Amino acid sequence: MTQWLHWIDLMGVAVFAVSGTLMAFRKHMDGFGVIVLASVTAIGGGTLRDMILDLPVFWVHSTDFLYTILAAAVITIIWLRVTHKFPYQTLLIADAMGLAFFNVMGLQKALNYGADPLIAIVMGTMTGAFGGLIRDVICRDIPLVLKGELYATTCIFGSLVYLAIFWGWDNSSLAMLGAVIGTLSLRVTAIYRHWQLPLFQGLH
Repeated sequence: MTQWLHWIDLMGVAVFAVSGTLMAFRKHMDGFGVIVLASVTAIGGGTLRDMILDLPVFWVHSTDFLYTILAAAVITIIWLRVTHKFPYQTLLIADAMGLAFFNVMGLQKALNYGADPLIAIVMGTMTGAFGGLIRDVICRDIPLVLKGELYATTCIFGSLVYLAIFWGWDNSSLAMLGAVIGTLSLRVTAIYRHWQLPLFQGLH
């Protein structure tokens, strides 16, 4: 089970690193900027989660995560060099996949260390959304999580799916799979159907 969780964590890091690299390409950053943006996108949320839970920061004790970020960034750069175009839709899908994987990993890790289910939902949402928030702030974009997009909301939905399955069948593997599918499905559907939360317009 532990090894399986490690591979899911690596997949989340990889797709978020791809997301960060694509955004760096869109913003015409240099090589250092690419690595910085790929890294903060991939490990920013998990770092904050571990610090709040007073746990060892996950990537400090395993170089696998840093090598994964580097490999994902290099592969994405090569692909962009070959295609010579920026696939914005691919950025959104990569971000959605990272969101789904990291939401579930954050939730599961918090539960493993005895957190209350409500706190675990917050940790899962933070793990999934905070890396993208840092990425967008660095790029001077309004973060997706703050623009009315169904973003953090999809993490909460996925977390509720996890808890419902786990409490119903007492199977964490099935619950994690259901939560990943639930989070990803809702986020991708929201992307293609342009679902949004009501925006605060203010008075004119």
